[in-house]
Amino acid sequence: MGIITIEELPARLTGGKTLAGLDLGDKTIGVAVSDQRFSFAHPRPVIMRRKFSLDAAVLLAMLQKENAGAVVIGLPINMDGSEGPRAQKSRAFVRNMAQISDLPFVLWDERLSTVAAERTLIEMDFSRRKRAGKIDSAAAAFILQGVLDRLQSLHASARTEPDPPSVV
Repeated sequence: MGIITIEELPARLTGGKTLAGLDLGDKTIGVAVSDQRFSFAHPRPVIMRRKFSLDAAVLLAMLQKENAGAVVIGLPINMDGSEGPRAQKSRAFVRNMAQISDLPFVLWDERLSTVAAERTLIEMDFSRRKRAGKIDSAAAAFILQGVLDRLQSLHASARTEPDPPSVV
């Protein structure tokens, strides 16, 4: 399927589907999944990266088990708004996934998601060792929660927009 916009997501998330979020790292893939009401992001165990075909097989099995209808992937944009090598790797990952899966992907600006996730884990008094094992899935949950909040906002604004004036 490839890349879609956030506005196209609701049409893909019917029939009890969930929304998944990914944080791609060099060594792991952080995963989070929404509830069916699209209110909360729940971290899942990280996928240890080996090679793309193996990573994709594990990821697709997990997404099927979680009944994911679409996937949000963090796009690591530089603070100045430019895209560097890490963003290019994320785009390449989506291109490769599109060749083997019909799931749509949404790219989401993930600036500072890992920093926010680490702060939260520190506040929860996780040791440095325990944080290392949870940081990527926590970052995926932050990315996904941002999208879920945006979807709620879009839904609320659609309900409050006045109907266009009727022509008599």
